[in-house]
Formats: sequence, structure tokens, C-alpha cells
Amino acid sequence: METRPFRQFVVKVHSRCNLACDYCYVYELADQGWRSRPRAMSAEVVAHTAERVARHVRAHGLSEVEVVLHGGEPLLAGRAALVGLVERFRAVVPVPVRFSVQTNGTLLDRDFLRLFAELDVGVGVSVDGGREAHDRHRVRPGGTGSWAAARDALRLLADEFRAVYRGVLCVVDVNNDPHEVYRSLLDFSPPVVDFLLPHGNWTVPPPRRVAGSPVTPYAEWLIPLFDRWYDEPVTRVRLFEELLNVVLGGRSRLEGVGLTPTAQVVVETDGAISASDILASSEPAAASTGLHVSRDDFDRALALPEVVASASGRAGLSATCRACSIVAACGGGLRAHRFRAGSGFDHPSVYCPDLFCLITHVRDRAATDLAALA
Repeated sequence: METRPFRQFVVKVHSRCNLACDYCYVYELADQGWRSRPRAMSAEVVAHTAERVARHVRAHGLSEVEVVLHGGEPLLAGRAALVGLVERFRAVVPVPVRFSVQTNGTLLDRDFLRLFAELDVGVGVSVDGGREAHDRHRVRPGGTGSWAAARDALRLLADEFRAVYRGVLCVVDVNNDPHEVYRSLLDFSPPVVDFLLPHGNWTVPPPRRVAGSPVTPYAEWLIPLFDRWYDEPVTRVRLFEELLNVVLGGRSRLEGVGLTPTAQVVVETDGAISASDILASSEPAAASTGLHVSRDDFDRALALPEVVASASGRAGLSATCRACSIVAACGGGLRAHRFRAGSGFDHPSVYCPDLFCLITHVRDRAATDLAALA
């Protein structure tokens, strides 16, 4: 199998958060490793990380890379630390570095946005719809909602800082009306909408997803939105775009869709290298590599079993998935969603019925339109 270098580096600049979202895979699921990590990434770890990225770029002849500033809540690191990190990377890495930050928006004021505009750092905001939908899960530690602060940040992005506005990320809650959620997101004029399935697995299933049941609540939530978007694509919806790509024979650029291998690696605040922090939602050790930016090149992570498994396409899937008629489009879903305690990741996604229903619907709509053009 051809080695595929990392092109996206998720850098955890701050390990804590000022919200207490009840579905958060960092704080509310299996992995509690954040408790033993420093709150903020030190300047020394930033320097080591930038140098390892530079070495990876030179080793593989890459023409550009992406760095995602993540957390916790990355804005808690403060303006000076974020400026120092961006400047260090751009001084050390010998190719263009595209920066983005994924934030809950509660600290995202005009001063932060001016800074990101000056640094050319793209901004994505997590928002789950209107006030009621958003504040059901995305609350402060005391239980109060965070929607008003996120709304204010998104209005600034939409009205004054569109040059750095990268879009919104929405976690699906099937208890919400999908059209109302979508309408609420469109109020913020996002250039891109990302719908994410809540993290879960066969041992700890996500809400309303009964392991082994043929019911498809998540497909039933997403299909009406796909049809609406397909008929009137007023903004980009990444999940729907990538599903269309793969059912038409193309390659996916989205983890969890299709068989294209992931090209992402994570650096924690203490400098530990993780295969994927999402894997830790299944069991604490799942993302651990034992590697550290102070002593290990990223090439060492490329050879690790979890990274190899994620990059091995069809061969890395369960026998059930390999025999499935839509495996090229589905790709088994996110690896974290395949976990079962005692037997690891050698299973279909816990969302398998939903994925099958959604993907076949997308395929059939595209096929009908193609046939009409013939």
C-alpha cells in the first residue's frame, strides 16, 4: 500500500473548554486524558510541532499543508499564543500553511476576528440550529445556554468578516425538526454547512440509534434536507457534496465518506501525537501512539497500526462492509463508530442502517437525473 503523508495537522492549542456540551467526544465519552494534560500548549511544544511539520513537508515534497487550531476551546489560549503559533509555523514550514480555527463562538468578538483576518486564519463555528436546538446541548458549566454569544459571533462573520468565514458545524439531533435547523443555519449565511452524526459505537450507541435495529432515524432526518438542498443548493453542505462525489465514482475529501484514506494527525497540548482524537471516544487508548513531537517525526505515525488501518481502504473494513453493495461510497463510516468493547473496530458502523438508507437515496436521485439526460 502506498504511504500517504499527512496533509492536515490538528493542533490542540488549549485542552479545556468554557462550555459543557453533553455530547462532547473530548469530555463526555470514554477518554479522560485531557485531565492530565496542560491547559495550554507551550511555546516549546509549538516550536517542536512546527519543526516536525516542516520535516514532513520536506520528506514528502508537499506543496502546502493545513493546520487546524482546535481544543477544547482554542480561543482560551489567548491572542498572543495564537499569534505566536501562526508566526512560528509560517517562519519554519517551507510551503504555504493554511490555518483555520474551530470555535464554539462564545469568545469570538470583533478583536479576535480582526486578528484572524490579519493572520489569514479561517474561522468555523459550532452551532446546532436556533436557540432551542442549540441550547439543548451546548450549555455553559452552570447550565445556561450559549446560543446568543454564538449568534453574535456568526453575525459578525456574515456581515463584516466574510473573508475568513469558513462555515458552521452542526451536530445532528433527531429530536429537532431538520428543516427548522437548516433554516436557522441559513440565517447566518454560511459558506459551508457541516452536519455531523453524534459520536457513539456498538457499546455506547448514539441517541435513538438502537444497536442492531433496522430503524433509521438519522437517515430520516438527513434525507429531507438532502432533497431540499439538491433541488435548491443555496449553500454548500459538505456531507451531501461528498456523498454525490462518491456515488458518481469520485473521491471523497471527507473523513467517514468513501474509501479515500485519511491524511490527518493530531497533536495534543502536551505534544503527544494522536492518530485521531475521535478514536478516543471509543476507549481511552484507541488514539494513543506513544509518540511525541519533541522526539518523533510524523513519519513514525504513518506506520502505526491504527493509521495503517484507517488508510487501507476496503482492506481495512469488516467482512460485512467488504461484501456490501455501497462500500465504495460508505467506506464503513467513521472508524470510531465501528467500535465494540472486547472486539475492537472490526465491525460496520453503528450507523450502518442509516448510512445505507441515506447513500442509496442519494445514489438513486443522481441516477434518475443522469438517466433523464441520456
